[in-house]
Amino acid sequence: MKHEQAYYDEIKQKFADERDLRLKLRPEGTSQFTSDLSGDLGKYAEDPYVTKISERAPINDSVEVLFIGGGFSALLTSARLRERGIESVRIVERGSDVGGTWYWNRYPGVACDVVSYDYLPLLDELDYVPKHHYSRGDEILNHCKAIAKKYNLYDLAVFQTTVISTTWLEDEKTWCLKTDRGDTMKAKFVICANGTLSKPKLARIDGIESYQGHSFHTSRWDYDYTGQDLSNLNDKVVGIIGTGATAVQAVPALGQQSKELYIFQRTPSSIDIRDDWQTDQAWANSLLPGWQTERRNKAIRRSQPTEQQLHERRKYTQAEKIQHQENNNIDYMMRIHRRIDKEVDDPVVADALKPWYMFMCKRPCFHNEYLATYNRQNVHLVDTHGEGITQITAQGPVFKDQQFKLDLLIFATGFEVQKTGIYNKIIGKGGLDLEHKYSNGIRTLFGIHSVDYPNLFIMGGYQASFQFNLTYMLQTQGDHIADCIAHTRENGFDMIEPHEEAEQWWVQEVIDHRGKTTRNEDCTPGYYNFEGESQRRQDGNYNGGITRYLDHMESSRADMTKHYRFS
Repeated sequence: MKHEQAYYDEIKQKFADERDLRLKLRPEGTSQFTSDLSGDLGKYAEDPYVTKISERAPINDSVEVLFIGGGFSALLTSARLRERGIESVRIVERGSDVGGTWYWNRYPGVACDVVSYDYLPLLDELDYVPKHHYSRGDEILNHCKAIAKKYNLYDLAVFQTTVISTTWLEDEKTWCLKTDRGDTMKAKFVICANGTLSKPKLARIDGIESYQGHSFHTSRWDYDYTGQDLSNLNDKVVGIIGTGATAVQAVPALGQQSKELYIFQRTPSSIDIRDDWQTDQAWANSLLPGWQTERRNKAIRRSQPTEQQLHERRKYTQAEKIQHQENNNIDYMMRIHRRIDKEVDDPVVADALKPWYMFMCKRPCFHNEYLATYNRQNVHLVDTHGEGITQITAQGPVFKDQQFKLDLLIFATGFEVQKTGIYNKIIGKGGLDLEHKYSNGIRTLFGIHSVDYPNLFIMGGYQASFQFNLTYMLQTQGDHIADCIAHTRENGFDMIEPHEEAEQWWVQEVIDHRGKTTRNEDCTPGYYNFEGESQRRQDGNYNGGITRYLDHMESSRADMTKHYRFS
């Protein structure tokens, strides 16, 4: 059904009004959250999946390659390094096993929103086909462990350990890493693989430390309290702060098992259908070697416009193209609204659950039971109309002078996003702190290399390509890093570092492709746009497309000396 332009303009104005309300109510930007989980907040960072810290003596040794973090970034790159004959590879991980985000996030209902045959990496190498169209969290964690076993990554791995400083030793041409366990490890090459969403954060709420009931962050789920099937909550009044991707997956099970469930919402998520099914075994048996690579390559080719499509686009002005894109986006979001009206019985609740912003302003969600959960008599939406919860007492949250008395309070408040040194101070040549270098604007080559930080590689950070299927992008970065390290070793060099000119070229590339619209500013606040804060154009992802990003990396490897200095 086609609409007059006035229809779209009216909805765009509604989007703007909702954004302005959020900014007026919470103008603090990213400072409205804290990831400094120490002191009274320290319990929200503790690992609930181990009973005690394994005692060991401090480690003082050297390895050739060291990964800070044990998620997919480390696993994928380690696999490629092993294939290139590099044996001295160590993973240092804060958790007690590999898995990264899938180690920490074990909340009920956890699953991946990317099709499993694309998301789970190294399926050919491990001769594995996922069980469902969308993989559950436990399957993904087990896959991580299987990768580590296949490539013997447990041999030198160090768990329950946090790297707190990484310092370049110019005389030795090596990195020195210190940890919270008193270790002093040295490595020729260091890969920062701490993940894009790895350090839990909490909203800054007055009185949060005073709450006397039980509480935890969703990435530290306390099954001892809830029970594995959540049946311990049958006589409990439960509250959850946040309605993002994690809450969307956890709420249905909480609604089924809790005596009463209060869901505190600031901004609703967009919830589309998740079309899931069990993997057809006959199809799985028919797959030929190399099937996943070919599948991914086909997806990339399909995303590229045809010559005919490009020809049609040239007929329109830039303003016309933007208007067309925005109108299509609004049509999609209105379909999301109609689904809410269909699924949710109470019209007041349905209206409160409708997202008033452009698709992809916030992380999109996909679920088949979340909306219907609000039809349960024991489930209550507390819509804060963009304000959020700003006070917690000993009994629980307070909103508009209403006290919510809870037995359990769950924080689904997310993580720090794409931070390179989340627990770790990185000091390069001349004593240059990476955080200080970035304070005047992020400067990298491909989001991976940075001048004055030789033999240091960053994965999943800013100025790299953004892909909803993150593991594909990480795999391409891992391939690139493995090639760079192999080239350095095989040609008898000690160091690889980007040229200043190459770094400046890439910074400009990022700026040039950071969009030709005001989309970020127009969006409702969220982690995609730094909670509405103004930002330098270079302080974000490379938006030139994954194909161009891959081509640039491949070109740099074809002419190494043009982009990198070796010594």
